[in-house]
Amino acid sequence: MPPNSKFLIHEGAAIFSELLVKNGEFQEERMTQLLLEEPAKHAGCSGSRRLSDNISDLKAQIAANQKGISLIDRLVDEFGLATIMKYMVAIQDNAAETVSRMLARVMEQHGNELESVDYMDDGSRIQLRIFPGQNGKIVFDFTGTSMQSYSNVNAPMAITYSAIIYCLRCLVDETIPLNQGCLRPIEVVIPDSSLLNPDKGCAVVAGNVCTSQVITGVILSAFKASANSQSCCNNFTFGVGGNDENGNYVQGFGYYETIAGGHGAGPTWDGCERCPHKHDKHPDHRCRSF
Repeated sequence: MPPNSKFLIHEGAAIFSELLVKNGEFQEERMTQLLLEEPAKHAGCSGSRRLSDNISDLKAQIAANQKGISLIDRLVDEFGLATIMKYMVAIQDNAAETVSRMLARVMEQHGNELESVDYMDDGSRIQLRIFPGQNGKIVFDFTGTSMQSYSNVNAPMAITYSAIIYCLRCLVDETIPLNQGCLRPIEVVIPDSSLLNPDKGCAVVAGNVCTSQVITGVILSAFKASANSQSCCNNFTFGVGGNDENGNYVQGFGYYETIAGGHGAGPTWDGCERCPHKHDKHPDHRCRSF
């Protein structure tokens, strides 16, 4: 996680779409090429510091997915495909209805237009306006957000969607499983080439640990559920190893820790400046104000 990256190539392996398993065989040779060899082709860049850990992680993820497949197969065998599909749809329908009710209450209490803005340390602006749109949907419009940055605080759109679904789940009055249905009642508008929708090749490594927290704070502030804090996870990272100056692979390690970022005050709690960041450490924290 380089703190001074300016382009995506400075941030290690970037895999857009690749077969991890082909014809039942794990593609270890191809993964080694993508994780170790390809990143090292760029001047001043290196491949993975500890390839063996990366390969083990990928195999563990395959095993986890395979376990999920087998468990779903078992459910289908026991209850039938039609029943399983019915409940899968019902879970998403329930989430959509729950979020819709919450949004309706907010609009009734605070008006049909909610706004919030906050800034990154470099002055980049993240602006949000929430208002009723067409077909009964609520629009989350980030127009007015700064253009993409020649730094690594750019955040791919998936980060904004993750922040939105996290906040919606925090704000509802009911305990619901996290699923895509939470996003069904909303429409998201993010300008092209902005900080929250950067062009291909922009550096993004700090988007997940810094910009994501500002987005979350802006959303909760717009809902009048929680004040903003410094909005950063305060990450400490270092490592050794990778490709040396002669291109030889040296096995090393990478260390990464989120120290603290604090959180803003809310209806029933005080702000905190020396505690773990609320949105990073406590995903089930409830921030309701209504």
